[in-house]
This record gives sequence, C-alpha cells and structure tokens, in this order.
Amino acid sequence: MQEPICCSLLCRHSAIVGIRFFYKQINTDSIMQKLLSLPPNLIHSFHQLEGVNHTDWFCTSDPVGSKLGSGGGTTWLLQACHQAFAPEDNFSKWIGSEKRILLHAGGQSRRLPGYAPSGKILTPIPVFSWERGQKLGQNLLSLQLPLYERLMKQAPEGLNTLIASGDVYIRSEKPLQDIPNVDVVCYGLWVNPSLATHHGVFVSDRKKPEVLDFMLQKPSLEELEGLSKTHLFLMDIGIWILSDRAVEVLMKRSLKEGTNDISYYDLYSDYGLALGEHPKTADDEVNKLSVAILPLPGGEFYHFGTSRELISSTLAIQDKVRDQRRIMHRKVKPNPAIFIQNSLTKVELSAENANLWIENSHVGKGWKLGSRQIITGVPENHWNIGVPDGICIDIVPMGETGFVARPYGLDDVFKGAISNDSTTYLGMSFTHWMRERGISREEIKGRTDDLQAASIFPVMTSVEELGIVVRWMISEPQLKEGKELWLKAEKLSADEISAQANLERLYAQRNAFRKDNWKGLSANYEKSVFYQLDLQDAANEFIRFNLDVPAILKEDSAPMLRIHNRMLRARIMKLQGNDNYKEEEQAAFQLLRDGLLEAVAGKTNHPKLNVYSDQIVWARSPVRIDVAGGWTDTPPYSLYSGGSVVNLAIELNGQPPLQVYVKPCPEFHIVLRSIDMGAMEVIRSYEELQDYKKVGSPFSIPKAALTLAGFAPLFAAESYASLEEHLKAFGSGLEITLLAAIPAGSGLGTSSILSSTVLGAINDFCGLAWDKNDICSYTLVLEQLLTTGGGWQDQYGGVFPGVKLLQSESGFGQHPLVRWLPDQLFVQPEYRDCHLLYYTGITRTAKGILAEIVSSMFLNSGMHLSLLAEMKAHAMDMNEAILRGNFNTFGNLIGKSWIQNQALDSGTNPPAVAAIIEQIKDYTLGYKLPGAGGGGYLYMVAKDPQAAGHIRRILTEHAPNPRARFVEMTLSDKGLQVSRS
Repeated sequence: MQEPICCSLLCRHSAIVGIRFFYKQINTDSIMQKLLSLPPNLIHSFHQLEGVNHTDWFCTSDPVGSKLGSGGGTTWLLQACHQAFAPEDNFSKWIGSEKRILLHAGGQSRRLPGYAPSGKILTPIPVFSWERGQKLGQNLLSLQLPLYERLMKQAPEGLNTLIASGDVYIRSEKPLQDIPNVDVVCYGLWVNPSLATHHGVFVSDRKKPEVLDFMLQKPSLEELEGLSKTHLFLMDIGIWILSDRAVEVLMKRSLKEGTNDISYYDLYSDYGLALGEHPKTADDEVNKLSVAILPLPGGEFYHFGTSRELISSTLAIQDKVRDQRRIMHRKVKPNPAIFIQNSLTKVELSAENANLWIENSHVGKGWKLGSRQIITGVPENHWNIGVPDGICIDIVPMGETGFVARPYGLDDVFKGAISNDSTTYLGMSFTHWMRERGISREEIKGRTDDLQAASIFPVMTSVEELGIVVRWMISEPQLKEGKELWLKAEKLSADEISAQANLERLYAQRNAFRKDNWKGLSANYEKSVFYQLDLQDAANEFIRFNLDVPAILKEDSAPMLRIHNRMLRARIMKLQGNDNYKEEEQAAFQLLRDGLLEAVAGKTNHPKLNVYSDQIVWARSPVRIDVAGGWTDTPPYSLYSGGSVVNLAIELNGQPPLQVYVKPCPEFHIVLRSIDMGAMEVIRSYEELQDYKKVGSPFSIPKAALTLAGFAPLFAAESYASLEEHLKAFGSGLEITLLAAIPAGSGLGTSSILSSTVLGAINDFCGLAWDKNDICSYTLVLEQLLTTGGGWQDQYGGVFPGVKLLQSESGFGQHPLVRWLPDQLFVQPEYRDCHLLYYTGITRTAKGILAEIVSSMFLNSGMHLSLLAEMKAHAMDMNEAILRGNFNTFGNLIGKSWIQNQALDSGTNPPAVAAIIEQIKDYTLGYKLPGAGGGGYLYMVAKDPQAAGHIRRILTEHAPNPRARFVEMTLSDKGLQVSRS
C-alpha cells in the first residue's frame, strides 16, 4: 500500500514546517494524544493560552484557501502529526502505536463570529447551576474531552482513532456499552424524525439494530416514514471511532489518484455513504469495512455552531435540572436566558433582557441593552450606547494597542456579495445599511463578492472613538463623527480579523475580568456558584491572580459551605507555603465530624444491666468485600450526592472472624481485653474512657462505643460524679473482650465492622433496643469520634448478611437502603470455587488514603467527582449482572472496579501487589483488593474451577512472603449475630 505521507504537501504549509521541527525534540510517551484542527492564527499560541503541553496536544490548520472536507481534513491532520512526531516510522506503525482523539475546529465561524478568532472550540461555557466540580474557566473543549476519553479507554485494541466535531457538546452520564471490535464505530441518538432531517442518519434493519445497513444525509420525513416499517434510525452525532485499517482507507480516498495531494473528501457524505451492508455509494474498499452503530446511553446533544445556538444550547443545559434541591446557589436571574461570565456588568437587567450573552466585556452604566444580543470582547469604557434588539457587538484586539469593531446581527450568516439585496447585515440588507449611512460601494475596498471577505470593520486605537463608531454602525446612522471615523480608519474583513487578532491580549483582558469575578463570587458566595466549583482549580487561580484568601464563613452559614471554605483556605495556604494550612484542614474535618455528630446531637442513652450476673453476651460478625461503588459511601461525597455500593458479607475459614464478649464485672470499673493483640486495660475514670482519639490504640473502639452507649457524660441520659458512681447505678462493672481473627490493614472493613460488633454486644448487654440500622448509624458516628472517618458501606456490609445493593440519598443523615441480591453466583457448585481470597501479607493503613481522597471531595475536584459518579453508575451495572446471574459479566465488572480504584488512588496497586497479580491475571475474569487497596487481601474471580486450581497452585508455590496464604471464604447468610450464654 502506498505510504500516505505527503512531504511536498506538508512543506507547502509553513506552519507545519515549524511545528515539525519543534515536535521532533519531544518525548511522545503519551497516553492519549489530542489532534486539533484550528484557525491558522490560533495554532502558534494555543498551548500557551490554554496551558497545555506540546506532547499531548498537536495543532495545525487546513491549508489556507483549500477546502478539504472532514475526510481530507482528517488526512491532513494525521499526516501533519505523523511528520511532526515520527517521520522515521511508517504510517501503519505510527497510527497503531497509541489512541488519538481528532477534533475538527478550524472553520471560519461565519455564523458565530463572536468566537471566530479563537475558534468555536474555545468558547467559554458558563458553569452549570446544578453541577459540582466545574471550572470557572471551562470552555467547549474542556467539556467535550471527558466523554471522548471515556470512549477511547473502552475501545478495543486496533480502534485507535476517534474523530469528532469541535462545535458540539455531547453528554452521557450513563455507563457506556461495550464497543465491538469492528472497523468503524459510529455513535448516534434516538431523536424526533424532524430533527433527523437536518443531520446525517444511520439506518439499521430492525432485526439487526447494531449493524449499519446504510447511511443517509439529511433525509426527508417521507424517506424516514417509508423506512420505519423495516428499519430503525439514529441521528449521527459526529463521534466516529476508526480502526487502523479504516483510517488508511479513508486517507487513501482523500488523496488525488496517483498523487500524494489531498482532495476534497467528506467523512460523512462520501465515506459514510459507502459504509454499511447496503451502502448508497459503491466503493469496494470502503464497502468491505465492518461497521457498528451504537446509541449513546443517556446521550444529550448540544450544538454551538451559530450565535443563536450559543444561547439556546447553554439555556437547554442550564434548564436540564429544575429540582431546586440540586441547584446549590440561591441566585434567581431576572430571565433564565441571561448569561454573563468573565465580565464587569453595571447595568440593571430585567426579564426583558432575554437571550443575552455577555462575555469578556465591560458593560457600564451608560449602556442600554435589549434582547437577543451577544456582547464579547468589549474593553473597559465609559460609553453611552443603546444596543437594539437582535444586534451583537464583538470587539477584537489588534496589534499592540488597536481594537477592531465588529457589530453584527444575531442571525447574520456573513455570506453573499455586498451588492446583493439578499445579503444581510445587522438584520437588514447590506445595501440598505450602506444607503442609511451614505456609504457607496466604491468606499469599501478589496473583495465585495462575499461579505465575509469585505473590509468593513474599522480598527481604532481610542476606546472612546471605538464606542462612537460602534454607535454609528448599529443604531445612529446620522452620527457624523462616527462616519468620519469609519471612513478614515483602516478596515478589516471578518476573515482578516480571525487571521490577525491578538489572542494574547484577548486572553489577558478575559483574565483581568475573571480576576475581579473571583473576588465577587467569593464575597457573594450564597448567591453564586463559588463553592460548587472545582476548588482545587479555584485555589490555583487565587494564587495565579494573587488574591486574598477567602475569609472564614460565619457559623450560621450552611455546614457544607463552611467545610468547603476551610478546605479551600487550607489549599490556598498550602500553595502559598503557609504552614497554617494544617489547622485549616483540621478545621474542615472537624466541621464534617460535627455535622455527622449532629445526627445524634441531643440523643442520650440510658444503659441498664440486661443480663444475669453469670451471663456472657457473645457478638460475632463476618467481614465484607466491596465489589462495586466503594468510596461513594464516604462523606462528604455521600452527603451531597448519595452513595451506591454492592458488597458481600463473608466468613473466613468457616467462621465469622470478628468476635466480642461482654460480661458483668464485680468491681465497678471497665476491663478491656484483646485476644489477638495480647493487650489489657482497666478504665476507672471518665477521662480514661474518653481517651479514644488515638489511631493504633487497641481499645479506641470499645471506649468510643461505651461513650455512645451512655457511659460517658457526652451521651449519658443521667449525670454522675464519676465513672465509678455511674457503674454502681448501672449495677456492675463491664468486662469486654475482643477477638479480630484477621490481620490489620486487611481491606475487609475490619475496623468498622468490629465497631458494629462491639456496639451490637453492648446494645444487648445494656438493653438499648437498637436495631441493625441503628447500630450501623452509630458506627458512622463512632468513626467520627475516633477521627478515622470513613463511610457506611463497611458496617452495612458486615452487619447485614449476603449480597447487597446499598444506596443512600444526599444529606448529613445517611440511612442507606438495603436491597438483597440473589446469591447463586456465589453458592452454586459451578461458581462457588471460582471465588478466591488470598492474604498478600502486605499491609497499608487506610487513614492517610482516606484523608487524601476526602480532601479532594471537600474541594469538589472535578476529576475525583467524575470518577465517583462513574463508580456509582458501575454499582448499578454490578447490581444488574448479579440479578441476571451473569457470571462472566460479574467477573469483568470486578476488574473494572479495580481499574476505577486505581484511577482514584494511584497507591492502590503498589509494585508488590502488581507482581502477585501478574502471575495469575490470565486465569481470572477480574480481581481487586477490597477496601482502600494497597495491601491486605486479594479477591479473585477465576474463569472456571480449573483456572481456580491453577491460581491456587501458582500462589502457593510462589508466595511473595512468609505471611501470604489462601483463606477460605464463604458467603455469610447471617451477618451480625448476638447471643447469650
């Protein structure tokens, strides 16, 4: 096959030559490279403006004056990247070396002129009123990428190239389906037929809905109705994933026959129409490519191709959630279709200002705004100006000091000869606009055959004069001074504005406005999105702009806001090198503890001796394995999003490994013993009882449990002078013996479940009448008393038997709903022996891990919140697999849980653990370390009983250390049990 690299073509484009020289010096060890086709003026400054590296982000633009189509443009972009990074490798080797995302965003933006100079893909998008973890500086590109990266992470080997458009935002909150290993994968949406008539459509036979039959471009309603009896159709949303073979075929078709020159070739109307089982276009090579069409689960499609769509799509996103409980700020706009960002606006707005967009602009008191307007790039000014409805103003910096005035109409398309009465500008014919202002055609220099190329936009150096000429252009045609300024000014066309704009100045002005916005948002936090933002990003911005640390919020502020505030202060101080950040972190964690303890505030317990003098209360519990959704139960995430976890209660070697014994003691004190730790302590005072905040203390748990049960003043229904007096009133002392027949740091929820077991034993001994839900709730409180933190899934996993889906709603009162799942995947003979539990002999304390991840939750870290949302959705997939009794899917989902845990915490899979896994992974469907990971037990799902035997043999013969061993696990059908002698 001819090598599709066109050196002569590349060398004709000077930008590529420079890029090639630069990129040859770079290490290309990148996980997923992004290739962008951008406006020519942007490619040299993109990396600096967006703060991204050259390795992961490659930019170029289509040759000036050439129309390549989306297929030819893809060829050009891939050729340029290949030449820049690996010209010594043949193309086939290079294209298969890693996954890449291609974004086409280099058009003229005639219908969205306000963002033509910087490219539509960098359009700033307002923070969603209902979403956490977004960034104030987000744009269309940063919102697009996460979905594309999710898709490519799931794509099989050989599917290495994703192609998408730069002027859309596509959302999907639901789990993605498996991607088949075919040549071309196309994503679509189920839509109303009338919408489909404006787009490409994938048509499939109703009997084979996942296979493309053929593709249509903008079919009529009559066509779709005729097909509906036998076929289904999905609207093309522009996300295509191509195999290496499909890429090479596409590139071959984009080249002029017998040459290396690229010709016009469209991905959708040329290549697409030749795909499918019954393609509309004959092309032997393309016809042979295998194609799958996939509906994007829960997909949402927002187009940002025009000025009108900029506002309507943003409104549709903001209006997606109307549940006021999910909208975190308390600001009510006069009209929902008003969007202001990176701006200083001093005018009073009302409901009449519908469909208003102000960005990177100063709108002073002398402005009068209407509706259907977009205001962009306006520098600080003192203008007195009235902007008519439907009229937009775009000011673009030119050179070192100049500004070009580009007013336009909301629906202007910048197309047609200026002498043609059908060519519109500012909502009227261009000829009428000229007549109103006494301008002749001869006074417009250069091209007049296309409004986009007509030099009508004046360049000014005085901001005051800039305002005068804008007034003349939009609403005051008799303003003599405005006409004179226009006539004598240098004038540019829309194309020249995009080519010559000073993007560094444009970004600098935006940053200056944003700096002031940060101050205002912080001060007005109750009515702004401030504390729902990604506060890690906010901390970085406060440092970048040298802003003061936000003040400590008042005590009457919402608890969660106060928590966010203290952790944000801590992060800013840490970045400043201020050691006081530790105090702020501690304050944030203390506020979280206080909030959770509030659930039992005012609740007191009155323990009463509930056994005979010679009786022993015996409590025992299984441990748990979390198979999906772990971490989503952890505050504060569960407090503002709720959690979803699937876990199992298991016994080890045929016994519940956590056991607690409580019996009366004739002396009026408390004796605590630990069999496994060989420790004993006698407690004679309240001070000794309440000394439980020591990690590693053998008796922190029973001390805190006794405190909660009412043996200490904090939770006691009656007050006593001393512990001795308290115990005399109770009727005896207590002797509590603990046995945890399981190593520390096991990852099986030992600490939390032992706490529940102690509480369960004390509950029975003291007649407190708690049920299992109460015991689990008190366990969450107990862990806050110990300052170890943690969620609720461990105790619910051990206290309640069997296989369970556990789900909680948002709020400080976490009361998970327990749904039991069928157990056939764990107890039936063909599956039972496939579940293996291996103690690795490696331990890791969870508290440090927990603090690190909880801090990211406090800070609304967008990356962490996205992962946690995926984990919640993954728990529902696991639930479905168990309900359906699908063993292979269950095992594969265990593997996905492990991948998610590693993404959340890189320390989950240390080298010693990875070495164990490497020996047995080929015999498994999935595996993971339960809990926080990093050590403890390894849970494996073998492919079949024979594979399980191989795993046992390998790890027995090649144990990593003297402590490593297999432990027999069985599903517990009882959970927490409490009985008496």
